[in-house]
Amino acid sequence: MSPEALRAVDVRKVYHGRGSPDVEALRGVSLALRRGERIALLGRNGAGKTTFLRIASTLLIPTSGQIEVFGHDVVSSPETVRPLIAVVPQEGKPFFHLTPREQVYCYLRARGIPREDAKARTEAALEKMGLEEVADRLSVTLSGGQKQRAMVATVMATEAPLLFLDEPTIGLDPFARRAVWDVLRDLTRRGCTVLLTTHYLDEAEALSERLYIVEEGQILFEGTAEEAKRQIGGTLRVSIENGGNHRERFASFGQSVAEGNSLHIITEPGRVHEIMDVALREHLSATVGPVSLEEAFLTIVGRSIDAE
Repeated sequence: MSPEALRAVDVRKVYHGRGSPDVEALRGVSLALRRGERIALLGRNGAGKTTFLRIASTLLIPTSGQIEVFGHDVVSSPETVRPLIAVVPQEGKPFFHLTPREQVYCYLRARGIPREDAKARTEAALEKMGLEEVADRLSVTLSGGQKQRAMVATVMATEAPLLFLDEPTIGLDPFARRAVWDVLRDLTRRGCTVLLTTHYLDEAEALSERLYIVEEGQILFEGTAEEAKRQIGGTLRVSIENGGNHRERFASFGQSVAEGNSLHIITEPGRVHEIMDVALREHLSATVGPVSLEEAFLTIVGRSIDAE
């Protein structure tokens, strides 16, 4: 079996519309996951994350390029790939006529997991996701967050060698999100590989050992969260309210990115007092804080992750 859990080479996907321009969802995406890694595919809504996951999980055919899962091509050998993966799809829902306990157990049995093992994994997954109290309620009666937790529990219980999670914590409260994080860390310690798509920057930073930033179907960055921060030219962020119209006054101090009416300058500690002096002369208010993954994303992509 291949030493890499997943390898993608120059993957492209073009959607052809009747009477409308073609949409190029992926423009040559190449990436690789080593076994046991947690990787975040980070990008704005519409950046191409879900399209890539659908191709990697054998649900969609690429226009060109290749993806291999443990050495097996996802297009020519989908029946070999599918037992090796499990997917939490974006906006996925459990079967409405099943309870969470039935949902998890039936899915495991359908994958060929023996009865007693499936029962044990089901109970463990329900406990980890905090679903014990609603385990025997029909899914149609559950809240949106409970349904999402049931979906995550279903896939995590498989312990598949490669897990694809497309926005798995959307709609979850902070405690449930951290429960998902804990389970993912445990699974990778036991040898599973995780590819997580998210637009939650705190989630990407907390979970990923490496991350890829994708924008308009292209990979703009690959590395750790710390490497993303270091490459943008400083360790501090000075945010100047209503500074967007004064960008040229601050151009010499470091990288600057306008966001709405605000101007964010990435700089080193020794230059902060100079920036503050200029802001005072221009009667602008400014705040100082450490560079975060949000600033790195904003600088690399040119737009915030929530921008439409």
